[in-house]
Amino acid sequence: MPAVALPRRAGRRTNLGLLALLLIAGVSGVLAFGVGTPLPSRVVAAVHGAAGLGLLLLVPWKAVVVRRSRRRTRGRRDPTAAWALVVLLGLTVVTGVLHSVAGTTVAGVGVLQVHVAAAVGTAVLVGVHAVGSRQRPRRTDASRRALLRTGGLAVGAAALWGAVEGGLRLTGAPGARRRGTGSHERGSGDPAAMPVTQWFTDTVPDGDDGGLELVAGGRTSRLRRRDLDRGDTVRAVLDCTGGWFAVQEWRGVRLDRLLAGLDLPGDGSVDVVSVTGYRRRLPLADAGSLLLATHCAGRPLSAGHGAPVRLVAPGRRGYWWVKWVRRVEVVDAPWWLQPPVPLQ
Repeated sequence: MPAVALPRRAGRRTNLGLLALLLIAGVSGVLAFGVGTPLPSRVVAAVHGAAGLGLLLLVPWKAVVVRRSRRRTRGRRDPTAAWALVVLLGLTVVTGVLHSVAGTTVAGVGVLQVHVAAAVGTAVLVGVHAVGSRQRPRRTDASRRALLRTGGLAVGAAALWGAVEGGLRLTGAPGARRRGTGSHERGSGDPAAMPVTQWFTDTVPDGDDGGLELVAGGRTSRLRRRDLDRGDTVRAVLDCTGGWFAVQEWRGVRLDRLLAGLDLPGDGSVDVVSVTGYRRRLPLADAGSLLLATHCAGRPLSAGHGAPVRLVAPGRRGYWWVKWVRRVEVVDAPWWLQPPVPLQ
């Protein structure tokens, strides 16, 4: 079997190309967790996928760089970290593709979860490697030839992503039906088939008395579960960052109805707090689209899905949909003055 022919020229620009693609993939991956509306989420997912697949285009050149490095540093440098980076990066790309194709779960662990964990490990090792290499920007990095090569890499990455997406549609693979965020459908119209997941720092509580505290307009009210089932309904997509989505009809009470007639700040926010301490802050202006739900698809919520009451926030990813709501408070602080993802 003839040996695979490798490029003759490879080095600094190969490493810079890899670093650029890794940075784009990392930033777009983080953005994908926060963007839930159709068009922006589709753009972010496309950029993320193209950057990840684009790494494969530079493998032949990187192989040359690695071979040269091994010759120069043989016996003088421990290759463990380098091999760990290769393994984690390969695992990140493979699991990303597997999630796109089928969104599978193995032993209760989603492929997307493995993808995210491997990506975090890759980011750490890439940072260490980049610092250790001590490469500095050069004027030639912005030359016309360098920019043309960068453009060619971008076009190639986009073409590779388009080929994968086209292949999914031609073969009818499950990935062809995933949402713009990359999530696969699970349990639409059937809450029992909808996965029970929560933010990785959160847990399903043992139980609650069903009461909800409403603090607004200088007043504090205690509402029982039956006070919250007022027949307001909304059909909304719960799009979990775990890689699945479900379209359900939710029933309960719109937040603006609970706040009607109260003296509220014009540019305030709403703090929604769970019995577990988990919280998210949303714009008060969105109150008309926010629902405190007690039922899903005509059935009372189960404990795993947020009973006795959970927030429904259409157009936002699942971690905004606070479960087991204990307290809703109108505050003066801006809604964006909080961590972009929950830290508690």
